[in-house]
Amino acid sequence: MEQMTLAETIASAFGEKTWTIVFPAIYDTLYMVFYTTILTAVFGLLLGILIVVTSDDGIYPCRKFSAVLGSVVNGLRSLPSIIIIILTLPLSRFIVGVSYGPKACIIALAVTCIPMFGRLVESSILEIPKGKIEAARSMGAKNSQIVTKVMIPEALPSLIRNFTIAVIAVISTTALAGMLGAGGLGDVAVRFGYNRFKTDILIAAILVMILMVQVVQFIGNILSRNVLKKRHLI
Repeated sequence: MEQMTLAETIASAFGEKTWTIVFPAIYDTLYMVFYTTILTAVFGLLLGILIVVTSDDGIYPCRKFSAVLGSVVNGLRSLPSIIIIILTLPLSRFIVGVSYGPKACIIALAVTCIPMFGRLVESSILEIPKGKIEAARSMGAKNSQIVTKVMIPEALPSLIRNFTIAVIAVISTTALAGMLGAGGLGDVAVRFGYNRFKTDILIAAILVMILMVQVVQFIGNILSRNVLKKRHLI
């Protein structure tokens, strides 16, 4: 079998035969990214707020709880994503009934990305001038009001930027999960592109993932700028 030239490989990457393999994988990847992103957004935001609120200089200090929570988050963040995915596959089987495929790996992807986004949320909230929080407390605002009406609104542009980073991390992690039975573009890139020496399929999968990241970053930048503009107009 003759080896294709670079030009032939690139042309083949845009061929119909290649995309009959890549298109189903795009759906699987988008499925994993969508549901993992929702879980990451909800639980990561709650986690980040909880870390800030219960810290020594938070609005509801709880040193022991904060120390335990911080240790758990740091422990999960210190593990490589592939290790977390392997460790959480039995949990996926318990929850969804299977330990392979896109549905099973959503749990593993969420466990991988939630601690990271939680720390990003913490970083965004800590950027808020403490004077604004103290002013709200002096006016008699409850802790829940400080969180919902001061912390989150003030940190919103930074939260959007960091959430964009988290979504991109989710996309990257789905490619890694594909090597462990999740399916999607990562599975296609490795099983068809790398193992079978189909460079055209590998290029097609990479191009789609690059496009996904570019779209997410573009939307994140627009949303962040719009929030900043509205804040300056108020």
